[in-house]
Amino acid sequence: MKHLACIQKVSLAALVLCAAAAASAEGARPHWEYKGKHGAAHWGSLEASFEACARGASQSPVDIRKTVKEALPALDFQYTPAAPTLVNNGHTVQVNLPAGSKLVVDGKALELLQFHFHTPSEEAIGGKRAAMVAHFVHKGSDGGLGVVAVLIQPGKANAAWAPIFAHLPRVGEQVTVDGLTLDVGSLLPERKGYYSFAGSLTTPPCSEGVQWMVLKEPVKLSAQQIKAFRQVYSANARPLQPLNGRVIKEST
Repeated sequence: MKHLACIQKVSLAALVLCAAAAASAEGARPHWEYKGKHGAAHWGSLEASFEACARGASQSPVDIRKTVKEALPALDFQYTPAAPTLVNNGHTVQVNLPAGSKLVVDGKALELLQFHFHTPSEEAIGGKRAAMVAHFVHKGSDGGLGVVAVLIQPGKANAAWAPIFAHLPRVGEQVTVDGLTLDVGSLLPERKGYYSFAGSLTTPPCSEGVQWMVLKEPVKLSAQQIKAFRQVYSANARPLQPLNGRVIKEST
């Protein structure tokens, strides 16, 4: 294991988290947290660049209750096996991936940069949150971000996810496993129906303009796998945000 080193090709969210983790690795207090005086209720006042956390009109996560069913474009996951780097950035465990995997939506290609975890799930369905969620962060050639949320519920042990939960890094560490190739496509559920809405990053600076795609079918992990993550982070989910008139579309 090594101390955390920021990887160049990451999303804006990852850069912010990486900076916070670097400070944490040096013994400084993280600039933002989920609870307390640096918690989610105060993010907007911690720094001028975090203003959207308090004043944004299209913030994430949201409670998915009322939807409008539409023939949404299919999500074409063109994920390839890759050697992952696991990073504990002080707020979550993030799995960074080399270039090569992409998501194509309505003819637009988005490169998969990384995925990371929250417990419980940040988004809710009908007021209920899942045990966990994995957020797959993609970036288009125009710089726009598209995030696919894969809900995680308790069930049987999941072999596809096992290499990640067997090598969870401690705060400020990154882990690469010799010879490990992750079959990224096998991490997804079989059915790819989804909810779609405009939102934001769920961590500071809470930048808006993010396209969210929440898969309706969850994946199952064993109670032990979920517990392994919760031993690292017991709770790292932002509170639900108001819709403010936004429409949530649901694939038919």
